[in-house]
Amino acid sequence: MPHADGRRADGELSGFRRAFYDSLTRRADALFELGDAVLCTDGPVRSIAELSLVGEHRRGHGSGYAALACGGIDIARLRTALSAVSIPRAADGRLVLAVDVTSWLRPEAHTGRQRILCHTYGRGKDQHMMVPGWPYSVVVALESGRGSWTVPLDAVRLAPGDDAATVTAAQVRGVVDRLVVAGHWRSGDPDIMLVADAGYDGPRLAHVLADLPITVLVRMRSDRVLRRPAPPHAPGTRGRPRRHGGEFAFGDPATWGEPDVDTRTQTRLYGPAHARAWDRLHPRLTHRIAWAGHAGNLPILEGTVIRLQVDHLPSGAVPKPVWLWHSRTGLDPVAVDLSWQAFLRRFDIEHTFRMLKQTLGWTTPKLRSPEQADRWTWLLLATYTQLRLARGLAADLRRPWERTVSPERMSPARLRRGFRHLRPHLACPARVPKPSRPGPGRPAGVPNTEPAPRHDVHTATSTNGQKPKQRKKTKSTTPRPRRTG
Repeated sequence: MPHADGRRADGELSGFRRAFYDSLTRRADALFELGDAVLCTDGPVRSIAELSLVGEHRRGHGSGYAALACGGIDIARLRTALSAVSIPRAADGRLVLAVDVTSWLRPEAHTGRQRILCHTYGRGKDQHMMVPGWPYSVVVALESGRGSWTVPLDAVRLAPGDDAATVTAAQVRGVVDRLVVAGHWRSGDPDIMLVADAGYDGPRLAHVLADLPITVLVRMRSDRVLRRPAPPHAPGTRGRPRRHGGEFAFGDPATWGEPDVDTRTQTRLYGPAHARAWDRLHPRLTHRIAWAGHAGNLPILEGTVIRLQVDHLPSGAVPKPVWLWHSRTGLDPVAVDLSWQAFLRRFDIEHTFRMLKQTLGWTTPKLRSPEQADRWTWLLLATYTQLRLARGLAADLRRPWERTVSPERMSPARLRRGFRHLRPHLACPARVPKPSRPGPGRPAGVPNTEPAPRHDVHTATSTNGQKPKQRKKTKSTTPRPRRTG
């Protein structure tokens, strides 16, 4: 398969396209060509029907919605195919995974099932708002260095009543198991690092995933209070031995003490970066919320707390300290620096979400059922993977005002421009469509006698089945530190 610049199309890309086609169970040809149309169209995807105008889409304008409504995808098989492709590693040779939740907002889709309230920010007057939609938990593998590429490995839609922490733990466990089966991690390799933001309970994730070769690195809120190890029980002292030591309040420097590790690194974007780490700190757990059903004494989940302070931000805003919790203890200065650098790479997942939504049109179609949304989500994850595997193969169709960059440094949107010229040299297992005529449809003037049922947005209720009273929330000027985990 010769390429325009004399090279041959990569076999891994053609192999993944074949594996993706094999994972399609119903309407396979229509779904496969729909994915190719997403990659070969010019500009952002505005409509599913408009994709039929692309030359690579050989079917009618109604085939796209029909494929999403009646098609089928073997998600387990597609997950295995995503885990089998090449995955980048960090500077120390370990795999770094990032997990986050992004929402497909559907505030006016009254006929859409299983909508729940999704947390959003920036709508209206830059306020936190809860908007109905379908939230998705996405796990990606991160690359080393500054860039906008990630490796999507899994996506799970949060259904009404799901516990986000439980779903995330099961999702990460499945991803790690598939990576081990695919040979990306072997005995003796560094542990896989899981990076998450402050919305996740890091100590709980580390406890649930303790049997896996994985370390957890999460950001913590600046109002948290952790505990030091309990002092030894003095002989002759009455009472039960203490389980927790003194407090370590993030907002009170008097409780910090001397750090176990203190490093300073010069960075290009943030200036001097000062990292300090304190070893063997743990949250004080209580028998409520996630730990309500835990029998016996609650575990002591010790880790390392890292405080990162930079000199300035590229945006010009005032930099605030970042608090990180690492599930391992006894970190050396090199491990501390690699930890906060890996956390900064977590923001690359936001570039992937922006690419999926604004360019590939993830939230563009007005789909009714969540099953259709799942098919469209996995279809776009497969197309994004094809884009990543085409790095260095597709020609750079540079605009006159854009700078020349190496093929490996091209952004996903810029690489997508040249995918159309690469596609003829790739395997295309989709069959030629058969000629057909559209159905008559509902006769003009005949009303719809079977309107679609409407569904309410799922909201949390109290234990007795009654809706909780709405209380006016006021921001406290003197917030209390969070002393329990």
